[in-house]
Amino acid sequence: MDTQYTVGQYLTERLEQLGLKHLFSIAGDYTIEWINKHIEPSSIELVEEVNELNAGYATDGYARLNGIGAMCFTYSAGTLSAVNAVAASYAERVPVVVINGAPSIKKRLTAQQTGFIYHHMIDGETDLNIYKNITAAAVKLDAPELAPQLIDYALTQCISQKRPAYIELLEDMVQQPCSPPIGKLEPLKAIPSDEGLTQSIETIKQTLEKAERPIIWLGAEVDRMGLHEQANALIRKLNLPYVTELISKAVFSENDPLFAGVFDGQASSDVTQTLVKESDFILGLGVWLSDINTLGQSVDYDKTALIAWDTVKLGTYFVPQVPLGNFIDELTNQSITCAPPCAIPESTQAQPQSFSGNISYQGFYDFIQSKEYIGDNVLIGSDASLNFFGSLLLKVGTPRGFVAQPTYSSIGYIGPAATGMSLAKQDHQRVFIFTGDGGFQMTPQCLSTQTRFGLNPIIFVMDNGVYGVEQWLYDAEIFSSDQPFFDSCILHQWDYCKLADVFGCKGWQVNTYEELNEAILGALENAETPSLIQVKVPPKSIPDNAKWKKK
Repeated sequence: MDTQYTVGQYLTERLEQLGLKHLFSIAGDYTIEWINKHIEPSSIELVEEVNELNAGYATDGYARLNGIGAMCFTYSAGTLSAVNAVAASYAERVPVVVINGAPSIKKRLTAQQTGFIYHHMIDGETDLNIYKNITAAAVKLDAPELAPQLIDYALTQCISQKRPAYIELLEDMVQQPCSPPIGKLEPLKAIPSDEGLTQSIETIKQTLEKAERPIIWLGAEVDRMGLHEQANALIRKLNLPYVTELISKAVFSENDPLFAGVFDGQASSDVTQTLVKESDFILGLGVWLSDINTLGQSVDYDKTALIAWDTVKLGTYFVPQVPLGNFIDELTNQSITCAPPCAIPESTQAQPQSFSGNISYQGFYDFIQSKEYIGDNVLIGSDASLNFFGSLLLKVGTPRGFVAQPTYSSIGYIGPAATGMSLAKQDHQRVFIFTGDGGFQMTPQCLSTQTRFGLNPIIFVMDNGVYGVEQWLYDAEIFSSDQPFFDSCILHQWDYCKLADVFGCKGWQVNTYEELNEAILGALENAETPSLIQVKVPPKSIPDNAKWKKK
C-alpha cells in the first residue's frame, strides 16, 4: 500500500475523474480538513453556499447540465438540512453526491459507551439511516482498507442509476492511507433480456407499421441516460413528429421542424392536444408519468407504448428487462415502413399584440416570446408555480435548455438551481429563470452566492402576493370568481427588488410592459451580477393554459 495516498485524496480524485468542477459546501469542523487538504489544492472549485437547502438545489441544477454534482456538509445539523433537496434529486433521477463530514471513531465510541454527546450528534447512525431512503447508495467510511471499494461502489451506483449517492466521511479517515484508484469509473451496463428485447421490438414494429398517424413522445429518461444521439437517430429514421413532457422540455432544440410541442394534458397548446388526440399510436420513449406531467388528461394506454424503467408496456402487453438504450438502438436497426408523417396541425395565427399598460401573467409570457429574448443561447429555468404553465409554451432553441422539477415540485428550487446552472453552462449562454414570489421567499439567499461568484442569471419574480399554484391545485375557481384566496395562500408582501441592494446585485420593479422592456435590456447588459426583476401582476391573473381547471 502506498502510505502517501489517503482516503481524502482518493475521494477527491474520483470526483475529478467523473467531471466534477465545482463543490457546493457549507463550512463545518468535521469537513474542514478534507476541504483544506484535498479540495482546495485540486481542480475542483469550492462554492461556499449560504445554507444546505440552497446548496442542495444548486448541486441539482449543476448536475442536470454537467452530468454530476456534489455537495459537502457537516454532520446532522448540516446534512439533514439538505434532505429535501436530495429527495428531489432522487425523485427526478439527478446524479448528485452528498459528502457528509462525520465525527471520528473515538467520538462515536465515547458517545455510544458513556452517553457523552458531541455536537451535531444524535446517535451516530441517524444520517446514514435517513439517506439510505433517498439515495442509490449510502456508505460510511470508517475503515481505510475498505474506503476505495465503498467510494467506488457509491459513485458507480450514482452514475449508473442517475440518482444521489451518500458518502459519510469520518473526520479521522481523511488522512488515513489507502490504495490509489485503479482505472476509471464507468456506469454499469444494463443487462437486457434478449428474448424480451426481440419480442418487444417485433410488437412495437408491427404496431408502428399498422398505424396511420403515429407520433413519438420523448421523456426525461432520454436525457438522464444520455441517449440524445440514439433517440435523435431514431426520430430521423422514422421521420415522425414528436412531443415532449414538461420534465423533458427542450431535450432537443424546439426549432426542430418535427417538434410538435410539450404534451402536458390540458395545459398543452391546442396544436399539441389535437396531434395527440388524433394519433392512433404513441411511441413513448423514456416517459415518466405523473400528475404534473399529464395535467387534467388521462393517458390512453391502449394506443401508447411506454418504454421506460427497463420495461415495455402497451395496453396489457408487458415485457420487463428491456433497457431504453437497447430498445432504441435495436428499433433503429430495423427495416420499418411507417405511414407518411402526419402533418403537425397549423396553429391559429396570433394577431400582433400591442403591449401597453399593466402586466398580466399571460401577457408577460407573450411579451417575452414576442420580443425574442429567448434566443438559442438562453437556458430557461422554471419553478413549481404558475410559471410552469407560462414557460411550458415558450419556444426554447437551446438543446437541453430547460430546467424544472415538475415531478417533485418543491417550490423555491429554481433560484438556487440557477447558481448551479450558471456554473455548469457554456460561456456563451445566459440563464433566465421564472419563479413565483412564494417560492422565492423560501430561498432568496441564492442572490448572495450568485453575486459572490460573479454569476449573472436573470431572475423574474412573478409578484402576485399569493401562493398561486397551491390555490390553483386545490380550488382554481377562485381565480375566476369574487371569492377571496385562502388565508394560508396569502403572502407577506416583500419589496423583492430591494434585495438587490442587500446582496450587492441589480434589481428592478416593473408594473408595465414598458418598464419590463427597460428592465430586461438593463439585465442583459449586466454581465457581472444576478439581475432580479420583480414583475407585479394582479393576484387573480393566471396563464391562459391554466384556465381549464375549474376546481
